[in-house]
Order: sequence, then structure tokens, then C-alpha cells
Amino acid sequence: MADLNRVTELYQEFPDNFRSIILSTVSADGIPQASYAPFLIDPDKTLYIYVSGLSTHTTNLKQTSRASILFIEDEAKANEIFARRRLTYDCTANALPRDTPQWQQLIDRFEQRFGQVIGLMKGLPDFQVFQLQPQSGQFVIGFGAAYRVDTDDLNRLLPRRQS
Repeated sequence: MADLNRVTELYQEFPDNFRSIILSTVSADGIPQASYAPFLIDPDKTLYIYVSGLSTHTTNLKQTSRASILFIEDEAKANEIFARRRLTYDCTANALPRDTPQWQQLIDRFEQRFGQVIGLMKGLPDFQVFQLQPQSGQFVIGFGAAYRVDTDDLNRLLPRRQS
């Protein structure tokens, strides 16, 4: 097994390689839906997405307040397709009120990261910011190299429990 300090460094840097997350939600009726969304992430691992209220995943987030997100290594860069580096978080999801200082600060951050398209979208009333708060997670760097995200400190990893 790799050195935990080095693996933790890889874990900390991994989301920086992405501009969007794979987003999994489920409807109130239990129908799963996979999608994606551009994101922001804070140092404490809180994520934010800016999504259309017309999308299925937004409806699901409102109904269930739950999501699973995935960051996964590009297939073209992976040495082994069965062992792609990946990070998953199971999250609670909360819509943030539009007319608040926090919403405006986040929209400014989205605009800095993603450019003028945010300026066009922020005038559309159906677009919403959701806060995704990880409750658990897993970081896999290869065969036999999986780690749990410490639920007490999302910046730390722990060896995965054997089942």
C-alpha cells in the first residue's frame, strides 16, 4: 500500500484536475439519473453547483436532498481501464437562496472560473446554486489501493475497512 501522506497529497490535488463533476441523483420514486455539472470546491470540501431548475437532477436534488458525485481519471490518461483513479462523495444537497450575499459571492466565483456564460445565466430565474456537503467518500488510486475519506475531517484519508 502506498504511503498515506503521499496518497493524501494526491487526494487533495485530484479535484483540481476537473471543471465538472459526474452527478448522480435519484427521484423521490427511486429512479436514478446520472448527469454532470460544473462545480466550485472550498478547502473544507464543500462543493457548489449552478444548475437549471428545468433539469431532472435539480428536481431530484430538491425532492431528496441527496447526491453522489464522482471525479474520475480520463480514460486516455489511465494506465489500466479497470483501475482508473477516482474520488466519490455521498452528499447532502441544499439549494441556496438567490438574494443573499453568499449566493452573490458564489456567482462571482463561478463567473471567475467559467467566464461570461455565468453572466448570461445569472439573469435566468430557474438557475440555482446547490451546496453539496460530503457525508462520506472514497479515493481509489489503483488495484488494492482504496481509502476512505475521514468523516470527521474531510481533508484526511483512512485505510479502507476490509469487508
